[in-house]
Amino acid sequence: MALHLRTIAATLLLAVSLAGAQTSPIVDLGYAQYQGAVNPANNITHFLGIRYAAAPLGDLRFRAPQPPVNMAGVQQATAQPNECFQAGYGVSPTNPLEKRATQIIDTEDCLFLNVYYPSNAAGTPPSDLPTLVWIHGGGYVGAGASIFNGEDIINQSARGVVVVIIQYRLGIFGQFISSLNRFLPGTAVKENGALNAGLRAYTWRMWCNFESDPRLKVDQDFALRWVNQHISKFGGNPAKVTIWGQSAGAGSVLQHVVANGGRTEPQLFRSAITSSTFLPSQYQFNDRIPELLFSEVVAQTNCTSATDALTCLRAVDATTLETANTNIVAAGFFGTFSTVPVVDGVFITQRPILSLLEGKVNGQALLSMTNTFEGTLFVNQSVVVTAAQYALDLFPDFGTAQANAVGALYANDGDELFQVDALQGDSIFTCPTYYLLNAFPGRSFKGEFAIPPGLHGDDILYYFPGAEGLFPPFNDTDFINAFAQSFTSFIINQDPNIKFDPSTITPHWNTFDILHTEMLFNKTADNEPVVHAITTSNALLKRCAFWNSVANLTSQ
Repeated sequence: MALHLRTIAATLLLAVSLAGAQTSPIVDLGYAQYQGAVNPANNITHFLGIRYAAAPLGDLRFRAPQPPVNMAGVQQATAQPNECFQAGYGVSPTNPLEKRATQIIDTEDCLFLNVYYPSNAAGTPPSDLPTLVWIHGGGYVGAGASIFNGEDIINQSARGVVVVIIQYRLGIFGQFISSLNRFLPGTAVKENGALNAGLRAYTWRMWCNFESDPRLKVDQDFALRWVNQHISKFGGNPAKVTIWGQSAGAGSVLQHVVANGGRTEPQLFRSAITSSTFLPSQYQFNDRIPELLFSEVVAQTNCTSATDALTCLRAVDATTLETANTNIVAAGFFGTFSTVPVVDGVFITQRPILSLLEGKVNGQALLSMTNTFEGTLFVNQSVVVTAAQYALDLFPDFGTAQANAVGALYANDGDELFQVDALQGDSIFTCPTYYLLNAFPGRSFKGEFAIPPGLHGDDILYYFPGAEGLFPPFNDTDFINAFAQSFTSFIINQDPNIKFDPSTITPHWNTFDILHTEMLFNKTADNEPVVHAITTSNALLKRCAFWNSVANLTSQ
């Protein structure tokens, strides 16, 4: 969602690093052997483009992921994988954004992941290191693994972690739980497919009885189970996994936290990190709006007259389906995403906020970061409406009473455009983060990224420098180390206060439940780093209490 353009520099970054590789370690995964490469400049080993699930083609389209087929010989894992089909985001009533330029092929066959680990020159893996699984953002419609270089996280961890970067089906292709998406929701998919395809997966231990357990069916979940089974072969400890995502990736993390009513088995991660938690309306799979979306997909692919619409959709040419994917997403309300997760009643058992309030969560500890102005990028800055009207546009189940309450709540927050920006950011990103924090009492840490302009996605370059061929605008070593190492310290120790580099400038960081403590990451007008504790604004907490009170109408 935050990264819309890929520059050539991002692709070249890894290409250059792998070009001089001198050794070629091989890992046997049972179904295939993969050969990676060592970057001789820093002795970090890469395995790029490992297939973790079967190609979701033909009859497997819109179905839960299945185990990859056995592959003879040694598969090369030294090039970035093809990414999943992409789409933009809702731009109505303005002109659609152009799709981002890409050096990577968009395809339906995209269920791959990348693994990075610190090694010696021969590529020998470490032993029992904490493992990070990174889930990319992109509104559940865009981005891929090639944007992110796992070396960045390894370097900021003093070579103390293994990094896995996953891909998952996007847009209408991810109709099950691909990224917690609502992808192709509706009764037809519920009965003959896999809701939330991008997120779900079947346990590898149950391959011989694959269809017997309907709880485990999503790309992301499937990838996490791959990590649980195989990461030790790359030097990672499956009992010390942290999942981390930004934007829709953070929304995906939230979904895994509440998955299976907080009782996922086996436990697939011990800790979770969210950067800009994304929680748009998440309807029941058979609610009016998901059913309308399914009907639109059927109409745009000429499957309306088919006896079995889903069978027809599985036979549609991928190019035709991708055209429908792009058109449907672009036709959405400005700054919104049509293909997001649904409540399927199995993997996601109820509204996420309700699960959080009831403490039905997976994981032991949480670190959450928000940016100061999360909503601005998702509001049409050239169209001014009242906060009340915008609330009606954003949440179709709102009535006049709720809209007027929103108008009164934001009446004193600057001009109308600023109010709408704040409303969007609060309801979709910031307040869901606080609900998540409250679900981990005494075990959660909250931070705010405020380097101007403090927009959604501005934080990424401070832990993934070079993503999109860009680098941190505030290129201050003390700040970057303090910010980035807060995440890596948490990955290693479940506590950002346990530093592997005691020289970082981050002071003691209380858990959120202690006086609503947050850690502010900012800079002065003179470009000096600012890292200190603050207390969450009472006004913000009041607004979040309101959004919580209407969550049944926002379908969150």
